[in-house]
Amino acid sequence: MNKLNRLFFGVLVLFGASWLGMVAYPYLTFAGLQPNKDDATGEVVPTGKPGTAEQGYHVYAANGCVYCHSQVVRDKSDGSDIDREWGKRRTVARDYLFDRYIFLGASRLGTDLTNIGARQTDPQWFYRYLYNPQAFSSESVMPAHRWLFRTVKINEEPSSDAVKLDGADAPPAGYKMVPTAEGKALVNYLLSLKKNYALPEAPEPTE
Repeated sequence: MNKLNRLFFGVLVLFGASWLGMVAYPYLTFAGLQPNKDDATGEVVPTGKPGTAEQGYHVYAANGCVYCHSQVVRDKSDGSDIDREWGKRRTVARDYLFDRYIFLGASRLGTDLTNIGARQTDPQWFYRYLYNPQAFSSESVMPAHRWLFRTVKINEEPSSDAVKLDGADAPPAGYKMVPTAEGKALVNYLLSLKKNYALPEAPEPTE
């Protein structure tokens, strides 16, 4: 009976220690994270998603973008992400403070998007790329997201949202291609992806 008790308590201690190390400690460590305030400038980072970027966050998830694009920049010692200029520093837990679901990704068939909003600042670039990725790279395997656009008649007033398409992609005469509400939200989300601020726990590498 004593052997059975020792076995039981041994298993209990083993699982208890595992739970403390893999569940309790990470939770206690990261649950208290707060945005960082720069004492010199007063800037507080990270911030929440502006405007319709929160809706675009869900459009991103619904369209499976996470299957081909990552959102994590590795340290220089772990890969070439920083050398590729996907970010100036590695990403850390605080970067995802306002994300309910974290799209780290498991594949990089496409480029990492951690700082895509810093690398590309023109909404038109995103609209054109979503409409026809192969117009940018003939070898791209990304599907065209044309369901995020609609063809409408040209009004007397010009539309700032009209997508600038040419060649075979150009709409018929008298019509224009405009993004849907979901398309606008997705682009706003992509534009908001800028983890290029400074954090004390992730200094930029000096080499």
